[in-house]
Amino acid sequence: YTKKIIDLAAKIPFSERLRNPDVSTTKRTPICGSRITIDMNISNGKISKFGQKINACALGQASTTIVTRKIIGRSKVEIEELLVAVENMLTSNGPIPKSPFSDYKALSPAKDYKNRHASIMLILHTIIDGFEKFGEN
Repeated sequence: YTKKIIDLAAKIPFSERLRNPDVSTTKRTPICGSRITIDMNISNGKISKFGQKINACALGQASTTIVTRKIIGRSKVEIEELLVAVENMLTSNGPIPKSPFSDYKALSPAKDYKNRHASIMLILHTIIDGFEKFGEN
C-alpha cells in the first residue's frame, strides 16, 4: 500500500454509530470479508447525519474515507453516479472521479487487482442499499 492509501485509511470520519438513525444497513464482501455497517438520517432525499462501523482492508478503509468525509448533503443519485465513475476507473481505464472524490486517484493502481474491487466499492453499495431501504419505509 502507498503512503496516501495508509493515510486515507487512518482518517475514517463518522466512526460512531447514530443513536436514532432513519435507516441502518450492513454489507459484506464475500471475497475478503470486509464489512461495513452504516446509519443514516435522510432529509429531503439527502443524507443529513451519518455514522458507521467498518472492518475492512486498507483499500476499503481508504475508499470509505474518500466517500464519507463529503457524505453530508449527498443524494442517492450522486452516490450512484460516483459508483459508476469508480467502477469505470477500476474496470475500463475510466477517468478519476471528479472533486470532491478525486482522491480515488490513490486507488487507481488497484484496477490491476480485481479481487480488491469489491472492498473498494463496498461503501458505495452500502450507502445505496441504505437509501433503498429508507425508500421502502
